[in-house]
Amino acid sequence: MSELEIRGRENGTVVLPGRTVEAFEGNLSGRLVHRSDDDYDEQRAVWNGMIDKKPALIVRCVNADDVVASVKLARENELLLAVRGGGHNVAGTAVCDGGLVIDLSLMDEVAVDPETRTARAQGGAIIADLDAASQAYGLATPMGVVSDTGVAGLTLGGGIGWLRRKYGLSCDNLISADIVTADGRILKASETENPDLLWGIRGGGGNFGIVTSFEYQLHPIGPDVMFVFVLYHGSRRREAMRAYRDYCATAPDEVSSWAISGTVPATEDFPEEIHGERYLNIGACYAGSVEEGQRVMEPLRELEEPMVDFSAPMPYVDVQMFLDEDYPDGFHYYWKSLYLESLDDEVIDSVVTWAERRPSLLSTVDVWHMGGAISRYGAEDSAVGNREAPYLLGIEANWERSEDDDANVAWARQCFADLREFSDGSQYLNFPGFYEGEDEAMRTTFGNQYERLVALKTKYDPTNLFHLNQNIKPDEKLNR
Repeated sequence: MSELEIRGRENGTVVLPGRTVEAFEGNLSGRLVHRSDDDYDEQRAVWNGMIDKKPALIVRCVNADDVVASVKLARENELLLAVRGGGHNVAGTAVCDGGLVIDLSLMDEVAVDPETRTARAQGGAIIADLDAASQAYGLATPMGVVSDTGVAGLTLGGGIGWLRRKYGLSCDNLISADIVTADGRILKASETENPDLLWGIRGGGGNFGIVTSFEYQLHPIGPDVMFVFVLYHGSRRREAMRAYRDYCATAPDEVSSWAISGTVPATEDFPEEIHGERYLNIGACYAGSVEEGQRVMEPLRELEEPMVDFSAPMPYVDVQMFLDEDYPDGFHYYWKSLYLESLDDEVIDSVVTWAERRPSLLSTVDVWHMGGAISRYGAEDSAVGNREAPYLLGIEANWERSEDDDANVAWARQCFADLREFSDGSQYLNFPGFYEGEDEAMRTTFGNQYERLVALKTKYDPTNLFHLNQNIKPDEKLNR
């Protein structure tokens, strides 16, 4: 094999001798994908069609040893490195131009222990894998709301879903993890082994290494749960959101809900007479008995006169997949977020105003009710910032065509800037945009925990090998 030019960490070019690449490839249990391979374009693609990056090499790992070897190759040759888990990657950091991608998507096994109510999921598993395995025993752990999302990125960034107010974030249910650090070691992170590392990966992102295995606490859920999914007419959006706010003020922790402003798509799922109408969607799931959920959440179905009401008891796994078709592979996505200090009338007016200004009818402005179990975890439990916020604003720019990129990104950024006055500026880092002004965003989001994260980063990744993420930079002074 001839020598290979690959992008270095400092944006220069590194020349890898052919024998180095051959030796590396020959020792892999998995597969090394080259630019010349027939399926190269397929292997480099991520869910967000806005991302079109072309790495020099993709390592499709099948075990932790493959990950270790890949990390060593990147470190020893100072290569630009990206890490891909499930590949459901809004910000596009799971792939890079010209560098090396460590791809864990083949490592998707899940094992459940019903006696201890725990599950172990490999780093490439997606939510659907974990849900299917755990629901076989009537168990679940808090995950996101789109089933083909990777558990790794979701958990490392916090993880909000339909069980959040009852059982907390995904990272709150992380018991232990196996992680490959920048020096090529495989460490166990748990309450008894490297507890500082466990703290950091509970919400601190992919800054400290590559997690090859996650162990989660499971909880009794389902198999059926009560699910609310109601559309109210957009002309009554303000009134419905005020009534929703009043409901949330006394809602029990078993209820996790949201209020989403959007436009009814022209699909057979909805009556033709409401196609193209503006809506306020109230979605909610009850983490308890179906009968109790029906009673407790009935007011959410009566905020105004519904345009359509799909509420019903349904299998928990179906709830988890309910929105999958709304987020197809290859569409363009640009999302941002802010934790809101309240949902007063002024905030509601701004949400409605920006929902009216969307350049794409696929886009939405979302308000997630937080609190409950989320707020009962503290700074010593995890790196997650701003657990006290009662609501999270999600700004979802979703569209189909590349020529519409600028308009949709601009709308999301303007919405973010306008509503920032109702927030302390902290963000949910799984809805990150493209990490604009990331140093400031990291400091604001993590608050008093930021310096502890810097020290942890300096300890486990002093050269910032893992920097294509919501990056926390190591302290150069501590490195001396």
